[in-house]
Amino acid sequence: RLSHQVVAKAPTHKKNIIIILQRNKMKIKQGFELREVCGEHIIVAYGKANIDFNKVISLNESATFLWKNIVDKDFDAETMASLLQQEYEVDAETASKDAKALLDEWIKVGLVE
Repeated sequence: RLSHQVVAKAPTHKKNIIIILQRNKMKIKQGFELREVCGEHIIVAYGKANIDFNKVISLNESATFLWKNIVDKDFDAETMASLLQQEYEVDAETASKDAKALLDEWIKVGLVE
């Protein structure tokens, strides 16, 4: 998924040129859900599309918070960082770094599309 954001307008020869920045927006793949098992939050795969998924993914408190707030929505690392800053006492740089690391891991294991 791509979203478009206008980042600049520059007049040139009586026209405006619009420069567009494309950012990938992602979504949690269908067939994954968050469950609580023995006090732990884990991601469970279900359905034919995920029949070969054999990983156990355990989420800590902040990852669980993020999952609950982005499931069924388009998001990116910036969205996740913003949520972290709203919920926890964390600076923008740390939130951004943590969100990017978590999102990279979710991409690596195939949770997002």
